[in-house]
Amino acid sequence: MDILFIHPSYPGQFARLAPLLAKQPGVSVCAMGDAAQVQVKTEQDGIPLIKYSVQEQGGEGVHRFAKSFNDAVARGMAVAETLIEHKRQGYEPDVVFVHPGWGDSLYLKSIFPFAKIIGLLEFYYHLQGADVGFDKEFPHKFDDVFNVTTLNAVHALAITGLDRSFSPTEWQRSRFPEAYQSKISVIHDGIDTERVTPNSEAVFVLPNGVQVTANDEVLTFVSRDLEPYRGYHKFMRSLPAIMEARPECQVIIVGGDGVSYGKQPPVGETWKSRFLAEVISDIDMSRLHFTGKLPYSEYLKVLQVSSSHVYLTYPFVLSWSVLEAMAAGCCVIASDTAPVREVIKDSVNGYLVPFDNTNAIAAKVIQTLEESGQQSLLRQRARETVVQKYDFRQASLPRFIQLIQSVLKESNSIAV
Repeated sequence: MDILFIHPSYPGQFARLAPLLAKQPGVSVCAMGDAAQVQVKTEQDGIPLIKYSVQEQGGEGVHRFAKSFNDAVARGMAVAETLIEHKRQGYEPDVVFVHPGWGDSLYLKSIFPFAKIIGLLEFYYHLQGADVGFDKEFPHKFDDVFNVTTLNAVHALAITGLDRSFSPTEWQRSRFPEAYQSKISVIHDGIDTERVTPNSEAVFVLPNGVQVTANDEVLTFVSRDLEPYRGYHKFMRSLPAIMEARPECQVIIVGGDGVSYGKQPPVGETWKSRFLAEVISDIDMSRLHFTGKLPYSEYLKVLQVSSSHVYLTYPFVLSWSVLEAMAAGCCVIASDTAPVREVIKDSVNGYLVPFDNTNAIAAKVIQTLEESGQQSLLRQRARETVVQKYDFRQASLPRFIQLIQSVLKESNSIAV
């Protein structure tokens, strides 16, 4: 069986699935990604890598709301043209896993009509009940409404070319049109709970050279980029009260200065600097540590030394980081938003707080730091939740195998 994985920044969400399937008897795996974005530059884990290049699209003659669709068509054609050359050399996959969100899947069925196309459906935008308009601090305009409607065009078209699909969580699945939900399985990308574990011996070196361990009082916050979508502004505004109440607490903030989701900050600013400026005169900067983006091994040490970990998000795609924090045995204080409620039950395996109530966030953090010695059962339950429901080998992989077998209608297509 030949399986092709396509993701602009391969491996993306396929980082665990592709290498493991490549090790299965009778299975051949190939990968494909944008030459400018792929995280794997050459063959890795025995998986050949095909790269495509997208020509930059000008905006002339394209309506501003159609730009994302225009870009998706260009990307879809770049994928198609590259795969046609490989098809001429005899390449014909049986199964294709693809993230269709950027247009990569648009023409796959035209090239490989007999292949089974399985798509990762990550998020379908809505004008109510999700991220749009959620944060009253950043009200949306009519242009935002119209643009969001058009953003779904790529997914809506892509769905018609998929044989089967999956979403990481029930809530994310529920965002897609009801007519398609019966073909969407719920399978999380999976957490490596053999690697992400509690470690009482972990040591993390702060940017100032000071070492902290699990015996120190450490508050942690992690986001790919420090931005409103992941509640960075709410967390920063909670810090003055927290740091005043807990004078020994070290605060570690992991994340970049860019924007992964949502609007750009005002020209000349970053969201990081904008919201730090709001509170800088009210906090002890010697105890606030920005690490930027970290190597994975160092990021894990941050989780392992954490006394309390804050995760805040709009109703949007659930971050890997909150599940990894739970797998590492963190005491998680998280926003009471839809994707989070699917994972965290208040006072059972973590704590839920209102996203927009900085006083409540601060109060819960202070409480958990004061009662850190009483959180062992909650930490244990947090890890158990991830091991049982989100571990890659125990939970995700069997579902992926079942999905492949189902789409091929062969009970013994592949063995774990």
